Amino acid sequence: MKRREFITLLGGAAAWPLAARAQQPERMQRIGVLQGGVDTDDPRSQPNINAFRQALQQLGWTDGRNVKIDFRWPAGDADKARKYAAELVELAPDIILAIGASNLTPLLQATRTVPIVFVAVADPVGAGYVDSLSRPGGNATGFVLFDYSLSTKWLELLKQIAPFVKRVGVLRDTANPSGIAQFGVIQSAAPSLGVEVSPVNVRDAPEIERGVAAFARSGNGGLIVTGSPLSLVHRDLIITLAARHKLPTVYFLRPFVTDGGLISYGPDVVDQSRRAAGYVDRILKGEKPADLPVQAPTKYELVINLKTAKALGLAIPPAVLARADEVIE
Repeated sequence: MKRREFITLLGGAAAWPLAARAQQPERMQRIGVLQGGVDTDDPRSQPNINAFRQALQQLGWTDGRNVKIDFRWPAGDADKARKYAAELVELAPDIILAIGASNLTPLLQATRTVPIVFVAVADPVGAGYVDSLSRPGGNATGFVLFDYSLSTKWLELLKQIAPFVKRVGVLRDTANPSGIAQFGVIQSAAPSLGVEVSPVNVRDAPEIERGVAAFARSGNGGLIVTGSPLSLVHRDLIITLAARHKLPTVYFLRPFVTDGGLISYGPDVVDQSRRAAGYVDRILKGEKPADLPVQAPTKYELVINLKTAKALGLAIPPAVLARADEVIE
């Protein structure tokens, strides 16, 4: 064999492994999602999921091409959350997105190694999910739902739109540490605003109905719905009861108001879902949750439903209307 032919043959042989590697398909990454809605067809959960998927796609991750996304929907049921958390971990995902504290808790019980990005969690340090906001230290990081001081603003807002209110029923989830904390902040602020507060527990639908009906028997009342997955699960019932008993009600998130509630002030959770995709991308590319700081909300929104206000006989003050991010006519 001539020397030139031999060198050419060697060069071609050396290129074979490179060509083979180039032809190999990109490894499919796997993302688990433990969501708070009813199922994938729940229209009220779609904005969060769509925002997450779209942000992922903009970062180069397309479901079905180079990433597979597995969804589970406990719908506020603690037993289902534990079951689905175990199922997702068993699938050996590269990362899991947890929406809400009630979904983050069982996931951290199921794994301390699979990376987790969370959104809509009120107090991750106090609950023991992370060591600190700046350096989470474990396998989880994400986005805080709100600071507890926001609870005071709900009470102030209720007094601004319904100055006659002297009694406030606070819907809370006693199984969630943040529910107790939010009630405590509202209770502390109540004397300065001339109101008395009482808890209404949200363990299940019958308890909510009994609690709101009992509270409504006396006049001059209003409600505050604090942040919890169970409140979201029972939102239709809560909105119906507030209308039935003519109770001005302040909610912690926008979806309550788009579904017929009176007014809400809280973080933009869709924005948090969008930002969560950025953390998922960084972790899939090699960064560690322990090194990514837990972030606070950057967008809050005040949403008012004027149709509901009219049904309650309320005239929303112009100063409050001027601050609104969205007014539903």
